Amino acid sequence: MLYFVNDSVWIRRVPWTLIGIASLLFLIGLSAIARGDELYRLGEFAPRQRIWAVMGLGVFIGAASWPYHRLKWLSYGLYGLCLVLLVAVFFMPAKNYSHRWIPLGFMNFQPSELAKLAFIAALARYLMHRDSFRNWRGLVPPFLMTLLPVALILKEPDLGTSLLFFPVLFAMLFAAGARPRHLTTIALLGAMTAPLLWMQMSAEQKSRIVSVFTQKAGGETPDDDGYHLHQSKRVFALGGVWGSQLAGMPLQSRRAYHLPESRTDFVFCLVGERWGLVGCLLTVTLYLLLIGRGLLIAANTREPYGRLLAVGIVALIGSQTLINTGMTVGLLPITGMTLPMMSYGGSSLLATCLALGLLVNIELRPNYANGTEPFRFVE
Repeated sequence: MLYFVNDSVWIRRVPWTLIGIASLLFLIGLSAIARGDELYRLGEFAPRQRIWAVMGLGVFIGAASWPYHRLKWLSYGLYGLCLVLLVAVFFMPAKNYSHRWIPLGFMNFQPSELAKLAFIAALARYLMHRDSFRNWRGLVPPFLMTLLPVALILKEPDLGTSLLFFPVLFAMLFAAGARPRHLTTIALLGAMTAPLLWMQMSAEQKSRIVSVFTQKAGGETPDDDGYHLHQSKRVFALGGVWGSQLAGMPLQSRRAYHLPESRTDFVFCLVGERWGLVGCLLTVTLYLLLIGRGLLIAANTREPYGRLLAVGIVALIGSQTLINTGMTVGLLPITGMTLPMMSYGGSSLLATCLALGLLVNIELRPNYANGTEPFRFVE
C-alpha cells in the first residue's frame, strides 16, 4: 500500500493537469449550453447544469478519496445491480418512445450511464489475475459479460450507448494481454455479422445510417430523417472561424439555428456556433490531452486492477468523444450519445465525474501491489 509522508507529497501526486483539462471542458460545455438557452428559449438549462456540477464535484472528491482497491470486491455486485436496473427501466413510463430512465423526482436517472462503469469494474476484476483469455475458450466469459448489458440497452432502444461497450472490451482485453490476432479475428467476424444487425434495426436507426451516405452539401433543408444532420452541420457553419461570440450572428433568423437536442447530443455544434472553428479545435485538443493523461496514469500503475480500470475509463471517454463529435459533423451515424463533461444532463455528468475521480484515485495510489510489471506472459 502507498503511504504518504506528508501533505506536500500527496499534493504533488494529484494529477492537476487532468483536473484542469476536465474543468476547462466543463466550462466550454457550460458556455455552449448557455448559448442554447439564448437561442432557443425553451428553458434555462445552464443554471441546472451548474447545480449538477456541484453534485458532480462531491462525487468526484468521494471517488478520488475512497481507496479504489475496495471497489474490486464490490464490482460483481455492482454489475449485477446495474443489470437489474436495466431491466427495471422497462417498467417505467416511456419517454420519446424509449425506456431509458428511472424517475427519482429531482432527476431522471439513466442506469446505462452507471452500467458502463460497473461493467469496466467487473471486467477489470475478472481479467486482473487470469491468463485464460489468451486462448479462444477463455474469451467467452468477457464477451458474455459484455453482451448482457448491451442486449438490455439495445432493447431500450439506445444504439449509441450499447456500441460503447465493445471498444472498451477490446481495449481492456488488449491491455490485459489478449493475443492481437484473436482480437482482430473477432473484430472481422463481428463485421461480417453486420447484415444480421441491420435486419434487427428499426426503421429510424436504419435511416440515421443511410443519411450519412446520402447527405448533400447545401440545398434546401430536408424534412425527412436527414434533418438533424443537415441542421447540425448548418449550425457549425454559422459559427465560422471565430464564432458568434466574437464575430456576431451572420443570420438574424433564429429558425436557421434550430437544432433538436442541441444542449445534450449536439452540444459540440453549439461550441462551434459560439466559439467557431477555433473553439472546436481547442475542445478536441483538450480531449486528446485528457486521454493521453489517462493513459499515462494507466502506464504508471503497477497494480493490475487499477491499470485495467484506468484503461477502461480512458477507452470509454475516448470512444464516446469520437462517436459524438463524429456524428455531429456527418462522419458517423447520429446516435443518442452525450459528450463527456460538456453535454447537459445529470446522469451523464455525475457518471463522468465518478470516472475521473477513479482516475485520480488510481494516480494517487499506483503501488497498492508491489511486484513485477503486470500482464507479462511467457509465450
